[in-house]
Amino acid sequence: MKKILLSVMMSAVTLCAWADEGMWLLPYLQKMNARDMKAKGCRISAADIYSADRSSLKDAIVIFGRGCTGEVVSPDGLLFTNHHCGYSSIQELSSVEHDYLKNGFWAGSREEEIPAPGLEVRFVRSISDVTADILGNVPSTAGEKEREQIVKENIKALTEKMLAGNPGKEVWVRAFFGNNRYFAFVNEVYKDVRLVGTPPSSIGKFGGDTDNWMWPRHTGDFSVFRIYAGKDNRPAEYSPENVPYRADRYLKVSLDGYDEGDFAMVMGFPGSTSRFMTSYEIDNVLGVSNPNRIFIRGERQDILREDMAASDRVRIQYASKYASSSNYWKNSIGMSRGLERLGVKAQKQAQEEAFRKWADARTCVAGDADYRRALPLIEESMKELSDLNHNRQYISEAFLNAVEILSPARSLGSKSEIKEPEKSREALEGWYKDYNAPTDRKVAKRMLAIARENMTRLPSFYTEIVDKKFGGDTDAYVDYVFDNSVFTDEAATLALLDNFNEDTAARLAEDPAVILSKSVMELYRALNEERKAGMLKYNEGHRLYIAGLLEMYPDRAWAPDANFTIRLTYGNILPYSPADGIEYNYYTTLKGVMEKEDPENPTEFTVPERLKELYAARDFGRYADSRGQMPVAFLSNLDITGGNSGSPVLNSRGELIGLAFDGNWEAMSGDIAFEPELQRCIGVDVRYVLFIIDKFAGASWLLDEMEIVGGAK
Repeated sequence: MKKILLSVMMSAVTLCAWADEGMWLLPYLQKMNARDMKAKGCRISAADIYSADRSSLKDAIVIFGRGCTGEVVSPDGLLFTNHHCGYSSIQELSSVEHDYLKNGFWAGSREEEIPAPGLEVRFVRSISDVTADILGNVPSTAGEKEREQIVKENIKALTEKMLAGNPGKEVWVRAFFGNNRYFAFVNEVYKDVRLVGTPPSSIGKFGGDTDNWMWPRHTGDFSVFRIYAGKDNRPAEYSPENVPYRADRYLKVSLDGYDEGDFAMVMGFPGSTSRFMTSYEIDNVLGVSNPNRIFIRGERQDILREDMAASDRVRIQYASKYASSSNYWKNSIGMSRGLERLGVKAQKQAQEEAFRKWADARTCVAGDADYRRALPLIEESMKELSDLNHNRQYISEAFLNAVEILSPARSLGSKSEIKEPEKSREALEGWYKDYNAPTDRKVAKRMLAIARENMTRLPSFYTEIVDKKFGGDTDAYVDYVFDNSVFTDEAATLALLDNFNEDTAARLAEDPAVILSKSVMELYRALNEERKAGMLKYNEGHRLYIAGLLEMYPDRAWAPDANFTIRLTYGNILPYSPADGIEYNYYTTLKGVMEKEDPENPTEFTVPERLKELYAARDFGRYADSRGQMPVAFLSNLDITGGNSGSPVLNSRGELIGLAFDGNWEAMSGDIAFEPELQRCIGVDVRYVLFIIDKFAGASWLLDEMEIVGGAK
């Protein structure tokens, strides 16, 4: 069975691609995509994009932070990414006195560039197919539990071997196609990254929550950083002695712009898609996970928004937390809407019925996989997991990710000693910098109330403490926790680290926040344990279903689901029609920014005076398009998702024309089912980026180190 499966997998990556959909693996561009890319207008070769033997465009693309993409745009390590990708670092560096979120920041020289603590970028140095290493000794008769254990051991052994051969680097072994295939990625991690410039939120976040995921869009969603290295150009911890990273490969920046139908491509790190999802899983998305997320986050965000509006200090503290929560909250609303509107469940059911008929009629030989088991396993697992997932999600969303006091309580309350007090102190000081106890108290009251109303299994503190000691009054219990816990007081918490011993640990065990945390985690661990049997069924069914689909459709090339590994997607600059009688253009201009200004909604639609002056004078410099307009954003039919934020949008010559930053509202179901007529990638035009850097910010010194090519068409 193993040899048959690998043969099927290899045939799946040597066929012509369905180019409207696909986050394609770089090592197979030549076999899978080169011909189609050329037909669509690409003027460079697959080897120019990715080569295992020489420098290529891939070497200018980085993982930025924990979940975004960035691109190197100068030989001295200058890096572009989205404003919302740099947002947490900009927030961390901001204060009421230096409000870089509100006012922006621009270094006047390299000496003024600000170190961003904890920010890292990763270059992918090599990619290799390691399927044989991971699956080669898995017996065809192995049960799912045995199979997963063997795979886990093989991944560990291979990782250790590759780390030994790549000192100073990190190794990721990642699964593809439902654990049917594996690739290894060797990364080099640079830890000295500095903020160079960011526009004010009135540009970088223009439109706020109202415009998020929407088109037409007028957001200057970019920020500028620089990578620093040791004098040997290798990664080094922050030091004033470090020097700008010397890039072997960086992107040329094009002023040529684009016309409708022009070729475009994006290379980056898409986070997660579920294109092989079945109708049973869609029931869970529409009936459980999305409604839970929308409700819980919405309740918390209302509280955060109110406190942020009342205090600049709280606004800065919670800006990144709110933005992170709100982004996926609105995505979930749009996803549910899209799944229902586009009839995705019915599409999946039709595919599943065809799969059943094919699996029933398929002739098997000894050792073949029995694909007839795939869908029943998934169906059974979804029934078993539904209530467990519901309660587990409430624990995650309403407690662990919402009630902030549980974080230090969980961390310190579980320790018997502090091995690295200085490191613990630094982490706590960073945490308290962005913590406001009165806000957290309000959130906790609402979260504990809605959890009690909606969970079918509750943490023990409800019956053992809330009911017995507070007559079921969760608000009174929350007040007791916050009035009596040491963790509401930064100074008192930090003092614990100075002489942490057995007596300290014993006192902490009685802290009400620690008791609350332990009760929550007790249920969370129990739910995770109970899920294991259902997840084994699901994993086996999912693996068999994907392997079966690949065998069922041998003439179709399949792109694996996104898993935050580097991919390429390509297509064209195109408008779209979201509904009858509505036609959207494929670009927006600065004129639209001026038209959207709304004095009644200054948080989202404020236009800086300097930008108004430049617009009134039509002082666009060399960044105007051939129509004399200042372009802001544009559309392409590229297949992107979260993680692609900050990815370069490249033209047919591999030159930078924009930065991907969003998808469109009508196609929010695209992570599950790609809709080629509707799905669009929204990018900020690089000409607008340069215009803001040069004309608005007066930081033209940054442009001097870039290789800027072309001019308006």
